[in-house]
Amino acid sequence: MSRIGKRPVVVPEKVSVTIADRKIEVKGPNGQLDFTHHQGVNVEQKDKVVLVTPVDSSSKNNALWGLTRTLVDNMVIGVTTGFTKTLLFTGVGYKAAASGDKLTLNLGFSHPIDYQLPEGISAKVGKNEIVLSGANKELVGFAAAKIRSFRPPEPYKGKGVRYSDEVIIRKAGKTGGKK
Repeated sequence: MSRIGKRPVVVPEKVSVTIADRKIEVKGPNGQLDFTHHQGVNVEQKDKVVLVTPVDSSSKNNALWGLTRTLVDNMVIGVTTGFTKTLLFTGVGYKAAASGDKLTLNLGFSHPIDYQLPEGISAKVGKNEIVLSGANKELVGFAAAKIRSFRPPEPYKGKGVRYSDEVIIRKAGKTGGKK
């Protein structure tokens, strides 16, 4: 039995969930998300609760049971409050600017990096931080990982782009000349 899959997904007042065949659509104040679930699980809505149950008790369907419940819950959270990821950048001359759906990054290369944000993701740039937000948790995480991959943090001075909750373990540099 899946401890996560057994829990029902409570749907708030402002959110509407429609289930047709295997497609689930969730609409709310922050937008609309849809998802096609696996045939090994059943998804049904009773009043303001969404229940996910496996078709049979195979180990694959039990794994998909918890996964599907979590994906539906993330869709409901995304259309009500949304998801955010904060990236910090550290380095001499490192800058970022957001204009519309494009993010321009100066990360110490000879050229600026223009990153086209995925549809539904917005970026706000502060002094040394980038805040990505959107309704789709997967897309927010993907965009944050892609931006971090342009200049990952290095262990000696800590320069680069990192998540706000990421800890960089620093290494000691050279200790001196020959003896």
